[in-house]
Amino acid sequence: MKVCLLSYSDGGGGGGFSAAYRLHRGLLQLETDSTMIVDIKTTDDFTVLSPKGKLVREWVKLTPSLDVLPILLYSQRDHTPYSIQWLPDRVVPRVSHINPDIINLHWINFGCLQIESLNKFNQPIVWTLHDMWAFTGGCHYSGSCNRYSQSCGSCPQLGSHQTWDLSRWIWKRKAKAWKNLNLTLVTPSQWLADCANNSSLFRNSRIEVIPNGLDVNQYKPFDRNVARELLNLPDIKHLLLFGAASRTSDRRKGFHLLLAALKKLSNNQLHNQIELIVFGSSQPMDPPDLGFKTHYLGKINGDLPLSLVYSAANVFIAPSLEDNLPNTVMEALACGIPSVAFNIGGMSDMIEHKRNGYLAEPYAIEDLANGIAWVLEDKDRYSALSFRARQKVEQEFSLEIQARHYLDLYEELSYSSQARIKQ
Repeated sequence: MKVCLLSYSDGGGGGGFSAAYRLHRGLLQLETDSTMIVDIKTTDDFTVLSPKGKLVREWVKLTPSLDVLPILLYSQRDHTPYSIQWLPDRVVPRVSHINPDIINLHWINFGCLQIESLNKFNQPIVWTLHDMWAFTGGCHYSGSCNRYSQSCGSCPQLGSHQTWDLSRWIWKRKAKAWKNLNLTLVTPSQWLADCANNSSLFRNSRIEVIPNGLDVNQYKPFDRNVARELLNLPDIKHLLLFGAASRTSDRRKGFHLLLAALKKLSNNQLHNQIELIVFGSSQPMDPPDLGFKTHYLGKINGDLPLSLVYSAANVFIAPSLEDNLPNTVMEALACGIPSVAFNIGGMSDMIEHKRNGYLAEPYAIEDLANGIAWVLEDKDRYSALSFRARQKVEQEFSLEIQARHYLDLYEELSYSSQARIKQ
């Protein structure tokens, strides 16, 4: 079994990149002949192939900026991720050189793979969706819009009131190019599977749910006092952890709701015992008033340093308005840290309400604050939550479990494809 994974990158930002690379490593551990093709390589892994030649590498650096040029025609657009995938690419010959049995697409935006290139592959395609882009007219998360269940157009994220707009053109390109694909979709969460199943492009496609996996030997609980000492954090406070303050401009991440919930929490009897940890960015020049003393840890690279950060915290908070199966929640749970989030997207696939964390009513600020307090208020209850957090990941989200599910799917599709050829 020879497998080729396609992704814009193998890490360095974006949960989909890390998830794809982790799967690749998991397949290799099962002695699968797996190769990963990327535009931007961040590891020194020889099984990950990036473009050769200075001109090609320079072109790859330009494609994210070039891909979005048509969006500039929409002056009233939201400034959220939007991908057109109209630029020519050089992926098909790179894949042909490997000649795999199965092609597994992951996050292939930023101009990585042109929409029309998919029908040039002869092998069965497995497409692991890390967001909604594959079945929309360009957006990565649709918000309250469900036009992807028809044929897009009048796109609210573009600020468009025209039926024949950029989103309709992208949808039409997908519908034409992908009509006869030998395609199987994989979604990490049941929520994303339901969205894909309700879409006009994929409602008749095969859709499998295989959660992302995590190396549970890398992400595991460390002694909290040791972790805090190494990170120069206070040892007697309840520390609340959340990530990537640099993403506060992305409304989908829910930072505005987290800010409101923290203000509610400042009136709780625990408020004198609470401080905050922010990872993913350094302290901004004009930091927002979060109501508590805040420790900015900056960007954290590497599994071990991340595990230490999670282990130093008491609670992880993920206030997203929409999300698939965020790696950060899974990583926190693996380190025995209860997580609090809104009950949206794939959160309930990982967080069991009042068993390993707390699922707040969607967008209810007071309930989010109550959930954080509930996790912290009882020491014995906290120990039970922490134990179940780690147990949940070990039982359902280990890298080996994920890789074996994928390998079973690859073998089934390869066998079926070969049988059709013989007929």
